[in-house]
Amino acid sequence: MEITDLKQKPLWQMTGEEFLFLQNNPQQNNKQPFETIDKPKKYVYGMLGIAKLFNCSIPTANRIKKSKRIDKAITQIGRKIIVDAELALELAGRKIKDKK
Repeated sequence: MEITDLKQKPLWQMTGEEFLFLQNNPQQNNKQPFETIDKPKKYVYGMLGIAKLFNCSIPTANRIKKSKRIDKAITQIGRKIIVDAELALELAGRKIKDKK
């Protein structure tokens, strides 16, 4: 019995013995490593975007931004505010260890 021949044979045509043989003798060569898929980043824009992200009012979103807790997630060019949503949520969830 050749493993490559058995792999070409449809499952419904195999005998029980052939099927068990394939199960008990897996070939390591056919396994491919998993590829990591990067998720596209989600961005929110402006104070309204921050408010929707944290489910709060615009004045509270302004306080969150001014608290500097999510500064690493914010890119600001002039009046335009761009926030990496996942990073902002992660940073806001952390406690500030050394606040000097």
